[in-house]
Amino acid sequence: MARAAMVLMLIVVLMVAVAGLLASARIVRQYERGLVFRFGRLQEMTRGPGLTLIVPILDRLQKVNLQIVTMPIPAQDGITRDNVTVKVDAVVYFRVTDARRAVVNVQDYMFAVLQVAQTSLRSIIGKSDLDELLTNRERLNQGLEVMIDSPAIDWGVHIDRVEIKDVSLPESMKRSMSRQAEAERERRARIITADGELQASRKLADAAATMARTPTALQLRLLETVVEVAAEKNSTVVLPFPVELLRFLERSASTEGTVEPPQTDYATELSRVHAAQ
Repeated sequence: MARAAMVLMLIVVLMVAVAGLLASARIVRQYERGLVFRFGRLQEMTRGPGLTLIVPILDRLQKVNLQIVTMPIPAQDGITRDNVTVKVDAVVYFRVTDARRAVVNVQDYMFAVLQVAQTSLRSIIGKSDLDELLTNRERLNQGLEVMIDSPAIDWGVHIDRVEIKDVSLPESMKRSMSRQAEAERERRARIITADGELQASRKLADAAATMARTPTALQLRLLETVVEVAAEKNSTVVLPFPVELLRFLERSASTEGTVEPPQTDYATELSRVHAAQ
């Protein structure tokens, strides 16, 4: 009888030990760190990944995730430095580097990072021009990262990067920018055309100067033109007429037109008529 009681007591002790072991056993994943609070006081040692034991009832284990957190920043309305109303949204990538400070120094580090990100984004909008928001995002991203990371260091949080996702503009501003871009393209087209005309005129002037120094070049060019026209299999061949010859004929015609006809004496003619009668 006494032996049976001892066996029963041993079984009870084993069951209590197993239950206590199960109650004190905790598993910390690879990407987590465990903080133990004993009677509300944080213990010095941080529990790493794997199986860890705590004192039941006395200890409380709090796990902190060390993975990179992707947090979208809601779109923020703001007025740029050049008085344009825009709506900008972004995304923040951060992770916990010090689990102790992330739990002790701030009540909710994720909510705190979100609030700092929103205020920093509105501040960046007010300090920037519209062109900077549209074209120089890399510098703005770096400025946002510095502004958010400064208070986050005390919370045991490191900001990996911040990216501006989209900049929404009013419809009137979009139409104005479209007209501006069209005018800029038209201006560039006209400049290119004018530059081409200038270069062509310089080349033609050089060619004319060369032909003036060497008259044979003009004749060769004339024969080249005839060959080009004949290559098209045309039945009519047009030959250029020298301008100097046309000017010579024009001067000759004007000279002949200015010669006055011989003057006839009216009285003499009248006497000849009477004598004939």
